Amino acid sequence: MASADPQELSGTLLAWYDRAARRLPWRTPPGSGARPDPYQVWLSEIMLQQTTVAAVRGYFETFVGRWPTVAALAAADDAEVMAAWAGLGYYARARNLHRAARMVMDQHGGALPADMDALTALPGIGRSTAGAIRSLAHGQREPILDGNCKRVLARCFAVPGWPGRSAVLSALWRLADALTPAERAGAYNQAMMDLGATLCTRAAPACARCPLAVRCIALGQGAQHAYPAPKPKRDNPVRRTRLVLATTPDGRLLLERRAPAGVWGGLWVPPALADAELDRPWAAAVADWCWQRLGTELVEIGTRLEMLPPRRHSFTHFHLDIEAALLRLPCAPARVADSAAAAWVEPSAPGDLGLPAPIRRLLDEAAARLAQGAESERRPGTKFHDNGEPT
Repeated sequence: MASADPQELSGTLLAWYDRAARRLPWRTPPGSGARPDPYQVWLSEIMLQQTTVAAVRGYFETFVGRWPTVAALAAADDAEVMAAWAGLGYYARARNLHRAARMVMDQHGGALPADMDALTALPGIGRSTAGAIRSLAHGQREPILDGNCKRVLARCFAVPGWPGRSAVLSALWRLADALTPAERAGAYNQAMMDLGATLCTRAAPACARCPLAVRCIALGQGAQHAYPAPKPKRDNPVRRTRLVLATTPDGRLLLERRAPAGVWGGLWVPPALADAELDRPWAAAVADWCWQRLGTELVEIGTRLEMLPPRRHSFTHFHLDIEAALLRLPCAPARVADSAAAAWVEPSAPGDLGLPAPIRRLLDEAAARLAQGAESERRPGTKFHDNGEPT
């Protein structure tokens, strides 16, 4: 950093920001002198973790419309919050957000604290998110270091190594702290985020339009794509699950709400067979499940099962191979009624239940298969194979 004057660099970046700042619903216009609502800053920062602005905008507006204050969010039902978050991914963020809102009500009188230690004591708030809240909403000189900022700093100062390593991360934090100005720290932090999101992008940096181009060591080396170094490759483990899409004759499908922790915690998914059933023949495993869960004995189960194409959903640390079978029940089971943990829904219109994106796609596919099957039954002479497909 010896070749860069921090004051000159921050001044250059702020001048660019005043001209090119993105207009986002959680921001106030540059130069207005107004500060954004701390709650909205917090909400946006949590939503933007590993997620693009384009994906976040609609969710943010929905949340603020339904829960405009910390108090309103704290009073919301868990299921409502998870349903509003469904599709945005990384669901632990929603659980932490809701839990933190209740802690703010209980411990801070409903006002999101401005103190760094108090902020980072809340679930889901780390140093960078706390820095954003303190600088953007409270005008404090506090650095941030989200993914966009890491990329800008790594390129501008040719910081070697993957930012996930502690030594590299510490070096980037030292740079971020040294460059953050005493005045307009919030605007400077937003400028860094905007620069990384719009010009200093990962795949195709627009160096010709970058206000820091003349100071960028990586550009001078012609090595922009070498910084930051990528995460070392590793083979993520693969897990399996078998889902039963059980439907009644009138087309309703059974969903169950997952426990709060774990994969898709708090969200609604079709029932999963036990791990011990993963390698058994589908028909035998589902027949046992029907008897144990629904109290229904199915003798000719092969004619009621229709296998859906297998699919893989990738999480941050593992891949999930999903096998699913559509099961057409002969009648609605009396044992399983709608409750806080179970619901029979129209697969094409499940209401406001929180559904993970892969499950939403499964339900759409089930709805199409059910409609196809109903049409086939209306055609005289139609016969079905053992797997449920019409001949």
